[in-house]
Amino acid sequence: MPQKDYINRYLDRTPGSKRLFERAQKVMPGGVSHRQRYFPPYPFFMKEAAGSKIWDVDGNEYIDLWMGHFALILGHKPAIVKAALGEVADLGTHWGILHEYEVQFAELIQQTVPCAEKIVLGVSGTEATMHAVRLARGFTKRRVILKVAGGWHGANNELLWAMRSPFDKPESAGVIQEIGKYTKPIVLNDLESTQKTIYEVKEDLAAIIIEPVVGAAGLIPADKGYLQMLRHETSKLGALLLFDEIITGYRLALGGAQEVYGITPDLVTLGKVCGGGTNLGVIAGRGNILSLCDPTIKREKGESVVVGGGTFSCSPLSMIVGYKVVEYLRSHAKEVYARIGQLGQKLREGMADAFQREGIVGKTTGMGSLCGVYFPYKPETVVKSPTQMYQLTDVDKLDCEFRIRMLNHGVFVVHGAGAVSFAHNAEDIERVIAATEEVALEMRTDAS
Repeated sequence: MPQKDYINRYLDRTPGSKRLFERAQKVMPGGVSHRQRYFPPYPFFMKEAAGSKIWDVDGNEYIDLWMGHFALILGHKPAIVKAALGEVADLGTHWGILHEYEVQFAELIQQTVPCAEKIVLGVSGTEATMHAVRLARGFTKRRVILKVAGGWHGANNELLWAMRSPFDKPESAGVIQEIGKYTKPIVLNDLESTQKTIYEVKEDLAAIIIEPVVGAAGLIPADKGYLQMLRHETSKLGALLLFDEIITGYRLALGGAQEVYGITPDLVTLGKVCGGGTNLGVIAGRGNILSLCDPTIKREKGESVVVGGGTFSCSPLSMIVGYKVVEYLRSHAKEVYARIGQLGQKLREGMADAFQREGIVGKTTGMGSLCGVYFPYKPETVVKSPTQMYQLTDVDKLDCEFRIRMLNHGVFVVHGAGAVSFAHNAEDIERVIAATEEVALEMRTDAS
């Protein structure tokens, strides 16, 4: 195949998406309202979904490993969610007033998440991490937040820092340089450099926030010893440990990464899976920290922490659907997590083997039902951090070429693969592995 034939094949398969993208560009910057959904030459437009599959406007079928930003652990349109939506339709989607459904859902989260002494229910992950950082600073009365270089915690100004190299510059116009004084990067799984950074700021360290599996940089798991070190150092210094489990919460296990690693943070943020496909962001953790946003406790101005305030917080839609999904996961935990974990392992091993068989230097990473892919420049490279991912691998090949080639073979991937749902089966995984081998052969042939 000539070098760009895979692009031409994509263009031939998706003329309807091209027309819609041209319309979209006239009304939205770059044709999208969520920049991660764009990829060149243009993204495909989806029409319908069911189970593990999606169909675009041109009728192409794909095995979906994106699964609604990893949120849809039960797959597209599961019966339990359809039934819950019928219940919501009879009640109304939004009230803006307290109701029993939010109490019921908060109780369920308290029962299933190890650190959840108290819970605040909101609308988005970006909102949850923003408030978690504010709580940490308010509780400790310190200023510095450490985050993993390459870690994504939403688009709030406090954490929109050190996403891509160079890590000492604002990630976006409109984010002031001075934020870098108080939001500083650490290198995932590098104990020595991380401890050095901790002790450089120790007197002013409010918290360390970390995804136990770092999502945006390719689904790289933290080493248990690394998380244990963070837990030890923050406890010793009077700082807080924040787990951002918006991806891993209710996905790695019912109790999330806290359960898998056996490490309890002071605060956790949740979303995605526990929303069941609805808008949800959760902050949970120690009661004495969350009491800072308790409106029944009278404090002087500036002494309490402002958390919440979103118009659509605790809508019946998110509370009922979220509750039904989490309750299903609790009732079927053994079955669900064993199955998606086994399929995730099969996917990681199968894709890695497919690259090897075709002589492509491609590797997989991930944990449980999560699978990422990367293309190192050198065969001996094993990526352990987002820093290494950006320095030692071909990110453009992954995000552009590999994604388009996999789409041409009927598989939708993000970060090279993505998340297995309970709706996926062994046949789906075999099809993904077969597509990977076909794509690897194309890549090898084009490179020769």
